[in-house]
Amino acid sequence: MSSTKIRLGILGGGKKSLIGVLHRIAAAMFDQYQIIGGIFNHNWEDSIDSANKIGLPKDRIYTDLETFIQEELKLPTSERIEAVSILTPNFLHYPMAKKLLENGFHIICEKPLTTTYQEAQELYRLSQEKKTVFAVTYTYTGYPMIRQMREMIKEGVLGNIQKVDAQYYQGWINPIIHNTEMRKSTWRLDPEKSGVSCCIGDIGTHAFDIIEYVSGVKIQSILADLNHVYDDNTMDVDGTVLLRCSDNVKGIICASQIATGEENSIEVKIYGDKAGLKWEQENPNYLYLMEEGKPLQVLKPGHSYNSDLSLEGTKLPPGHPEGIFDAMGNIYKGVSKAIRNESYRSGEFPTIIDGVRGMSFIEKAMKSHKNGNVWVAIDEKYTV
Repeated sequence: MSSTKIRLGILGGGKKSLIGVLHRIAAAMFDQYQIIGGIFNHNWEDSIDSANKIGLPKDRIYTDLETFIQEELKLPTSERIEAVSILTPNFLHYPMAKKLLENGFHIICEKPLTTTYQEAQELYRLSQEKKTVFAVTYTYTGYPMIRQMREMIKEGVLGNIQKVDAQYYQGWINPIIHNTEMRKSTWRLDPEKSGVSCCIGDIGTHAFDIIEYVSGVKIQSILADLNHVYDDNTMDVDGTVLLRCSDNVKGIICASQIATGEENSIEVKIYGDKAGLKWEQENPNYLYLMEEGKPLQVLKPGHSYNSDLSLEGTKLPPGHPEGIFDAMGNIYKGVSKAIRNESYRSGEFPTIIDGVRGMSFIEKAMKSHKNGNVWVAIDEKYTV
């Protein structure tokens, strides 16, 4: 393996952004990347201040994306930024990714991939044409026990899958939605910046992706019932989506940002005809195996009974918590292998196909609700 680190640029994630800290720590975790520069904020002074705080010289901090690309391409290949992390609000993902792809940069993009399914398909076409690595950070796929869950299901531990169930509950919008002025102040409730959906686009798409990731089934059609709470709010803040999947599997996604008192409650449960598996993000070290007539089994990371994919993503000895920074770090690690043309296992990072399918899910959920809670098919053109 080359000792040269991948030169990474970052767009967004400046100042006190949680997502910025998460990505920077994840990128540093396995010593595979070096942050070179980027645009941390649309405000130049704030961007420079963010760069100063993490020790970057300002000669690689740019005022806008056009200047970023123009100046980086002037540099020798051995010096220019190779991969770019896009951590901006949703409406900037597509124009930024499109320009970066056109100029040959690898991309690590926050979800949802874009604000429309059409834009997502265009990015997929471009990434294939330019032969670039394109990852979408569905972070929870990086947890060791989610990866263990995936491998156990692939090995047939559950038998034939017959039910899938994912929940993602938060309460953060609850105090905002009930205040007329406050609900106009957050970009996530602004369709110009967030896209057609808030709740399903922001967190429901995580549930969609994690079901497909762990279970191996493909969600084929959906029926959505969404809640906007107030007539003057055009964005969904709560939703229930029924699922029809491949192999006659059925299931449900429940997502809410008005689940009062909830913090970041993600649960995924997969049931087969032989056993069931259950995982909760707020207790990520525990994977529960449920079998008829047997005591509940609890699997934990770092033990030799786990799969190679799970152990590859485990950094600490058994008994030490593996958290969201570690999960994102595992995704960055997988992307680094792809950029270097090294071999890697299926499932080491979510690809642009996950992002495209996520956008299809978001738009079809909106369509299902708008048309009177009817079944709508997910586009099956994009599959792994």
